[in-house]
Order: sequence, then structure tokens, then C-alpha cells
Amino acid sequence: MQVLVGTCGFPTSRKTLYSALDAVELQETFYNMPNPDKMAQLRREAPDFHFTAKVFQGLTHPPTSPTFRRTRGFKPTERHGLLKPTKENLELWQQFAEAASPLKPEVLVFQTPPSLKPEPHIYDFFASITGRWRLAWEPRGETYKDPRLIQKVAELGVVIALDPLKRDPLPSALQYFRLHGVGKGEVNYRYKYTEDDLRKLASVVR
Repeated sequence: MQVLVGTCGFPTSRKTLYSALDAVELQETFYNMPNPDKMAQLRREAPDFHFTAKVFQGLTHPPTSPTFRRTRGFKPTERHGLLKPTKENLELWQQFAEAASPLKPEVLVFQTPPSLKPEPHIYDFFASITGRWRLAWEPRGETYKDPRLIQKVAELGVVIALDPLKRDPLPSALQYFRLHGVGKGEVNYRYKYTEDDLRKLASVVR
């Protein structure tokens, strides 16, 4: 079994992170579409490093999301986001995947908002795009009210990303864990992990 440890984004210099850890999940690709030249540069810098990338929010979030304030050159419509299997979303997915391809990402991660309701179109969206890329989906909040939907998406080969200190992993050859802190709510980024937390995490990973 191989265990890779990484961060979301670069909390320190890229050179330091490349030498200290195994992997990084690009955060910048959530706020803006990937720049192919930048993706190629990162791969050249670290040819053997493990990269994943968070999928652009134009596919996952509603047009009203305040996170679009950081987005350049893209104006979402009502037919974008929330994993809708619309022509606009599927075209945007192709554009995203092609732009990210110079990075050679090992996983493309869909992080949906806690407000996303568990509707059948989510399955239809993933069924439309599986095949070429290894995909992970981190459902949150409302979506967990329908565990059967999450299971059906997993049966497509999509890895269900989660925080193992909050939820039990689904059986899968590949696990993708994203730690968000412990406590009430989806995230608590100021949380300081205890030795007991780390022992529990280690027991899950093993």
C-alpha cells in the first residue's frame, strides 16, 4: 500500500514542498481555469511529483457563489455549475480537462458546496464524463442526505473524497482524504490536531 501526504495549495515555496511532501492539490484551478503554460511549468519543475487539481468552480458551484469574486474571464450562467449535465457544463468540463492536461494530474477533484441537494442529475453528470480521467468527488452538507446517490456515483469509479475523522470511507482501491479540522460545521481550519486525532487517522489509513 502506498500512502501519499500533501497539501491543498502551496502554503510554502514550491521547492520546499516538493522536497518535504509527496503531493499537492492545486487550489488555483478552483478559482480560475487552468493556464496550460503554468500547468506545464509545474510538471517540468517536479517531473516525479504527485499532482492533483481541484476542478473549476464553474462546474460545481452556483452562479451566486461569492467565490466567483476571485474569478477572471468567466461569467457563469444559470446553466453552469452544481454538476448539471447541461451542454454548457459539459463543454466547460472539456475545456478544463484539456487545459489541466499538461500538469498530468493524477486526480481531478470536484468539491461541491454544502448547499448542493442530492438530485439525480449529479449521477447523470458523472456518468457523462467518466472514462479518461481519474475523478474524485467531495460531497458535503445536504448531499449526504442521500447516501444511495453517493454510492451510485462511486460505482461509476469516482472516488468519494472525505475527511476520515468525520465520515467513514467507502470501500475503494484508492482513497482520497481531505482534512478540514474537527468540530461543528464542515470546516475548522484553525483546529490543532491532537496526538489522539493523528492516531485515529493512522488507524484508518492502515
